Amino acid sequence: MATGRTGRSCLTLAGEPAVRCGKLPSVMSSSRRSQIVAALFVALTMLLVAAPAALADNGVGLAGPTTDKTVTFFCFGVIAFFAILVIVMSLIQGRLEKRKEMRRQDLERYG
Repeated sequence: MATGRTGRSCLTLAGEPAVRCGKLPSVMSSSRRSQIVAALFVALTMLLVAAPAALADNGVGLAGPTTDKTVTFFCFGVIAFFAILVIVMSLIQGRLEKRKEMRRQDLERYG
């Protein structure tokens, strides 16, 4: 069990022994569980802060009144985003596969 400067055992919020940082021995890194809890707390707080803007009166939010044209163009934007995302990710995967094959051929040729 890790001990601090006072000689007492150092435990995280989850009751697990704390892990010391390699570069800064006086810094204790937190557990994965406490990091997830902190991230969820921050996300929930941000949602609560943004709620008044989302619940504006008469459909008038940050972007003005919501009309059929606004919704249609937003949905077209979502469709275009995912189409472009698939194309870009496919291009990236193709280049990575090409690099992998070239590396595999080099290893077979030299080793």
